[in-house]
Amino acid sequence: MGVEAMEQRKRIHPNKFTMWVAIASITMMFAGLTSAYIVKRSQPSWTSFEMPVIFWYSTGVMLLSSLAIHFSLRAFRERNRVKYRQLITLTAILGLVFVVLQWIGFKQIWATGIQFSGAGGGQFLYIIAGLHGLHVIGGVIALIILFFKAYSTRFRNYNPVPVEVMSTYWHFVDLLWIYLMVFFMLLQ
Repeated sequence: MGVEAMEQRKRIHPNKFTMWVAIASITMMFAGLTSAYIVKRSQPSWTSFEMPVIFWYSTGVMLLSSLAIHFSLRAFRERNRVKYRQLITLTAILGLVFVVLQWIGFKQIWATGIQFSGAGGGQFLYIIAGLHGLHVIGGVIALIILFFKAYSTRFRNYNPVPVEVMSTYWHFVDLLWIYLMVFFMLLQ
């Protein structure tokens, strides 16, 4: 193997680099928002909220989807197309279920009177979890694209980079949701 080939192997793929920059930016945004939550929490007009039980179910769904995409990537690397298709389909479905469960949970919070007006924890919850939801929806869209590519007869490329990028991103939004759940549970 030549020196140039060895140098090329050491470089990170541009798509992976971009994904890591995005993850760092998203992490900074959520760190700022959760820090602001802690600071604002001490104000006298602060209103608390109770996390709906359905968020625990959505957390379980997100963990299962993380397992599914992990094994999906493994199947892709092993060139087990049938297993990959099944697991990428399962991951996309679980992602959609997560979004639906979140929607139900937020409707429950809204019904308790914690709405997007005034000052309090509910507003931060809507903003923080809503931004997370947008990132999950973006991930679900990417999963749906991978799903269609997996079943397409036109794509016979075994480039693992898109699946690796999606897997890393999906694990990130999973860990981010767990962080947010723990954060809100500890500060209720």
